[in-house]
Amino acid sequence: MTTKQRSYLKSLAMKMDASLSLGKSSLTPEFTAAVEEALDARELVKINVLKNCTDDLNVIAQILSERTNSEIVQIIGRKIVLYKEGKDKKKKIELP
Repeated sequence: MTTKQRSYLKSLAMKMDASLSLGKSSLTPEFTAAVEEALDARELVKINVLKNCTDDLNVIAQILSERTNSEIVQIIGRKIVLYKEGKDKKKKIELP
C-alpha cells in the first residue's frame, strides 16, 4: 500500500465511528471472526480498544492483521484501523 493510499484510507476512517470494541477479554476467536466479517462487509474497519484491555495496541493490531489477512492503516490513540480489499466490486473502495 502506498503512502497516498494509506492517507486516503485515514481520511475515510476519520469520518467513521468505531464499529467494534475490544475489552478486557482481549483477542478471542469470536472477536477475530467479528473483525473478519466486518472487513468482508466494509473493507475498512475502525476498532475501539477500551481502557480495561491491558494488552499493547501494536501487538493487537499486528495479530489481527495477520489473522484476517488485512493491512494496518493506522493506530491512533486507542483506535485501530484495518483495511482489507474486498471482492464485491459494488462495495469496493476506490484507492487513488
